[in-house]
Amino acid sequence: MNTIDTAVLNQTNQAGANQKIASGSQEMRDNFMTLLVTQLRNQDPLNPMENNEMTSQLAQINTVSGIESLNDTMQTINGQMEAAKTMQASALIGRAVLVPGERILVGNEGVGDATPFGMELSAPAESVKVNIYNTSGMLVRRMDLGAVGSGPQQFSWDGVMEDGSQAPAGAYNFSIEATNGDDVVTAERFNYAQVIAVSMGHDDGPRLDLGGILEPVRLEDIRQII
Repeated sequence: MNTIDTAVLNQTNQAGANQKIASGSQEMRDNFMTLLVTQLRNQDPLNPMENNEMTSQLAQINTVSGIESLNDTMQTINGQMEAAKTMQASALIGRAVLVPGERILVGNEGVGDATPFGMELSAPAESVKVNIYNTSGMLVRRMDLGAVGSGPQQFSWDGVMEDGSQAPAGAYNFSIEATNGDDVVTAERFNYAQVIAVSMGHDDGPRLDLGGILEPVRLEDIRQII
């Protein structure tokens, strides 16, 4: 079953659930009106029900009905929003994205090129340096990016180490040192990934499958589409 079929099936199931809720709500109202009519027919003629008492009971059932109608409307809207998210996520299959992480891959396609990486600074920084480490934690390259503005930014590493040699193929990690004068600027790191599939059935919406190298992410986790 493809993603679009899954979204349609979810909407159908939601519609069935809403129909059951509506049926139960109507049954409750019918039972209430039956009890009210029975109460009126069998009331004490010398002590009849006050108008305000009857009005209060009718107002209570109307309030419950209004809340249920509002809940039904919200459920319908939520279902439509989830379907829209699914379609949006499906459009990203095959695209490259930047998501939170600290990984750089070298030689991913049999060449010396490294995958892009990114960052988002909490404020503009006068000085930004990127430290790249191998899997043993050894510093292999230190890049000086100079001044960098706030917001998501994409950068690349040429795969060359500090000694001028080409970095061996494999995975590397990076850290960021960002300062503005004597103040440290916080930075969030992003790594490159490719969306290969979309999975459903999650409480917080569809997840993007990044090929098993990284954990699946939400649409909200994407910081940049490459």
